[in-house]
Amino acid sequence: MSHVEFLLKEPRPRVVGSLGSSLDLRETSALAVRESCDLAEIRLDLLHAEDTKTDRTRWSHLSEIPLLFTARRFEEGGALAIGPDARMSLLRGALDQAALIDIEVASIREMGALLEKLAERQIPWIASYHDFNKLPATAALEDAARQAKDAGAAVFKAAAQLASPADLARLADFQLADHGIPVATMGMGPLAPVSRLLCAQSGSLLNYGYLGTTATAPGQWDAALLRQAIARLAPFRL
Repeated sequence: MSHVEFLLKEPRPRVVGSLGSSLDLRETSALAVRESCDLAEIRLDLLHAEDTKTDRTRWSHLSEIPLLFTARRFEEGGALAIGPDARMSLLRGALDQAALIDIEVASIREMGALLEKLAERQIPWIASYHDFNKLPATAALEDAARQAKDAGAAVFKAAAQLASPADLARLADFQLADHGIPVATMGMGPLAPVSRLLCAQSGSLLNYGYLGTTATAPGQWDAALLRQAIARLAPFRL
């Protein structure tokens, strides 16, 4: 099954297990990943912050698992203040094993060379958008989704801090709308756990938990528990 088919042939909520440390990556087996989630995220920025030597041998034991590689920009939760060239270099080193690549909407222009390489190799990518302070206005989220679609992303991902139940409802409403591109949404903060269930029930394509012991976002579920909870939900559509 191709990478695009994996995501889009059956558009149902998938669970992403995020590995937040080199210890978690080393000690998490392929069997544990398969039992916990649909694909694993390897945060290259976090690994690079621990050890500047970041190479494929560190995840070779997960060779049969669909892998998502992320080198998060510092402004959106990255571990290091490294520029686009350094982040592109980290991601290029993982392309042979990548089922998906994450590139922020804010990085689309500055990482254009990598996007061209992904198009050549037919590797789909997620256009991500993060706000750790608030839930942006719906118009801002819609604009980011348009940018993602126009740039050729396979999925638009939005993660934001939720301050109230009203924020939670507005995020779910955004998820339920048709943006012309598959969307993944999730909240952060105290309302994050319930948001990840409601957004999944509303059609969020990718739903992030953590593998091992280290969460990679505030309020994140353990991936195995998240998968079990989502499996109990009936899809909701307007």
